[in-house]
Amino acid sequence: MELATLRSASTATTLSALDRACLTARVADEFKARDVVVLDMRSITPLYDYFVLVTGASRRQVHTLTEEIDAALRAEGDQRLRIEGYEASKWVVQDYGDVVVHVFDPDTRDFYGLEDLWADARKVNWNRH
Repeated sequence: MELATLRSASTATTLSALDRACLTARVADEFKARDVVVLDMRSITPLYDYFVLVTGASRRQVHTLTEEIDAALRAEGDQRLRIEGYEASKWVVQDYGDVVVHVFDPDTRDFYGLEDLWADARKVNWNRH
């Protein structure tokens, strides 16, 4: 699975990375995603500012979450740089430069345990931002 290696400054969005990560989480929640988590990665890696982790209950929901999140970010002037895993729909990664969105099916999320892997990352209270 490849991701962009550096943050991109080429997007025309006026929202900060934190605002876009929280917007992503709210959209996922609106479309009934489970276990929505925003991780602040700034103190851990220079590659990304935020990871957004969400779970869809079915292949259809994983696709819907992926498309609705992208539509919301495009509406704010953001541009998806890369997407991986859409066809398999087990783990879809959308790269927006400083925000990376992970949409999982339940088994894949449990298997990879990114929250455990990145346990040092601060969880963002996206409901209050």
